[in-house]
Amino acid sequence: MEFINTLRDAAYSVMTPVSDFVWTYILVYLLLGAGILFTILTRGMQFRLFGHMARVTFTSRGSGNGVSGFQAFATSLAARVGTGNLAGVALALWVGGPGAIFWMWVTALVGFSTAFIESTLAQTYKKRNEDGVFRGGPAYYIERALGYRWMSALFAVFLLIAYGLAFNGAQSNTIAQGMAQAFSIPHWLTGVVLVALTAMVIYGGLRSIARTAEKIVPLMAIAYLLVALWVLFMNLSEVPAMLALIVKSAFGFGPAVGGAVGYSIKIAMENGIKRGLFSNEAGMGSAPNAAAQADVKHPAAQGLVQSFGVFIDTLVICSCTAVVILLSGVYERLMSNSPGQDIVGIQLTQNAMVDHLGSFGEIFIAIAIFLFAFTSILANFSFSQINIEYLFQRRAKLAVAMLRIAVLAMVMIGSVAQLSFVWDFADLAMGLMATTNLVAILMLCPIALRVLKDYERQRRDGINEPTFDPQGVLKRPEQVDADVWPRKDV
Repeated sequence: MEFINTLRDAAYSVMTPVSDFVWTYILVYLLLGAGILFTILTRGMQFRLFGHMARVTFTSRGSGNGVSGFQAFATSLAARVGTGNLAGVALALWVGGPGAIFWMWVTALVGFSTAFIESTLAQTYKKRNEDGVFRGGPAYYIERALGYRWMSALFAVFLLIAYGLAFNGAQSNTIAQGMAQAFSIPHWLTGVVLVALTAMVIYGGLRSIARTAEKIVPLMAIAYLLVALWVLFMNLSEVPAMLALIVKSAFGFGPAVGGAVGYSIKIAMENGIKRGLFSNEAGMGSAPNAAAQADVKHPAAQGLVQSFGVFIDTLVICSCTAVVILLSGVYERLMSNSPGQDIVGIQLTQNAMVDHLGSFGEIFIAIAIFLFAFTSILANFSFSQINIEYLFQRRAKLAVAMLRIAVLAMVMIGSVAQLSFVWDFADLAMGLMATTNLVAILMLCPIALRVLKDYERQRRDGINEPTFDPQGVLKRPEQVDADVWPRKDV
């Protein structure tokens, strides 16, 4: 045991400074800076095309032969919408104050364009797989468009560590805790049930995951939204004061209450920006793996669909959590009586929901946690399968079989064990993964802009459903597969 502790401490001595440096001094500014740059270069596409974005999202049903645009959207949203939407927002509120919510909204607004750029690139450079489902994502567009196989391999490895293993253990751990608190179900029993449910879906392939996400994700998002709207309606007279509090505290105005830091502009910005970035994953490189699966007629169409996912995740679902907490008596009591106290985010959300709904609130949150985290496990596996197939192209079937076993093992281990070390290691891997992807999409941005320009030109010409011809758009059309995007002159 002493040897293990020594080994863990040695690992932390290397991991902690690297992870802190990546997240604190590189990634937050790189993500936010890229979002602002892409917003300018796309001429504010998130504002100009928001209505069209919503229409494309809910009408993109595909041909029935592969994964539809809406199914790919649901899969990516399943990964985005996880326990962080319930716990992470609460923690940002507690540490950064209500002003953190304002900066979370700002981050989401610029994140639209980043999500569009990376998902459009994933669609452009996707490949057709033998199972009829497309494959693509950062690993594919980095190699095909930039020619950097080593960079693609690094991204795939980082994603497998974070999404394939660690995050799945963390999600199952959160589910087990929620079930134990609400229903007194033993952690091991929750683990067994989760393994069985996960196996039923992931052994059905990527189409099975997409179909499951298509059914569960809209249901859980709508249910959570309805509860938040009910809370809002029941506390309607307090809403103007709540909104004023959010805006004022974002800029350092208001009484210094809550967490140990009060309403510091710096702390509010840091926590709001991080929460927004971690939640909507714009620029992280995860969602493009789902975007590439979609069977659509133009890459930009799916880029718009994935961009709309940022709106649903952050501006809708995360805001719902903020409303529930800020309008509860629990938040006021904690701010007044427990400044500086360490608190687990999910506890604050649960207590706030109980304050509004009574004992049903605890049950509702437990069910929400289950659905949010379970679909995240499925989406995480989907992303991992795409990247392990990329790494082990000749032995892809064996690699995927081993991945399924590893994922199910992590789900079981996560439900009964504390995984703080694995989670911290995953944070480092995700930080490196995101940095790799952001560097790539900054270099490849002109390609995505040309694809968007082509899409908008066709719509101006009266074409309701634009089609993509790489010959007229890309400088090097030979980099994309002709059986995916046929060239009219070939």
